[in-house]
Amino acid sequence: MTPFGARIRRLREARGIQLKQMAADLEISSAYLSALEHGHKGLPSPMLVRQICTYFGIIWDEAEALERLAALSDPRVVVDTAGLTPDHTLAANLLARRIAHLSPAELERLLALLGGVPPEARPDAPLPEPDGQA
Repeated sequence: MTPFGARIRRLREARGIQLKQMAADLEISSAYLSALEHGHKGLPSPMLVRQICTYFGIIWDEAEALERLAALSDPRVVVDTAGLTPDHTLAANLLARRIAHLSPAELERLLALLGGVPPEARPDAPLPEPDGQA
């Protein structure tokens, strides 16, 4: 599951909306919405992110936060180390092999080392109020 997918699922469930209903309301397939929530599809289009914000009444800072979260949620990351040092390539390959086995504490340390993650970009960040007011 991607951070964006987890966030959308939490928003939907917090409001008691079924996946099929949300998909119908957004005029997308429920299979696509499910795949997006579970991280089986790539990044959503900016237009879809705006539709989702409108659907949930998310505005201003919360909408920008959701857009940033979508941008950080590509489930198929490619790290191009061409032209970098052998150590860069080694680090990228080791991370790719071990990412699934990192503990929560190790992930937190890695995220801190990489510059951290804005609080609003965490999938477990507080949800905005249904009317778009914080």
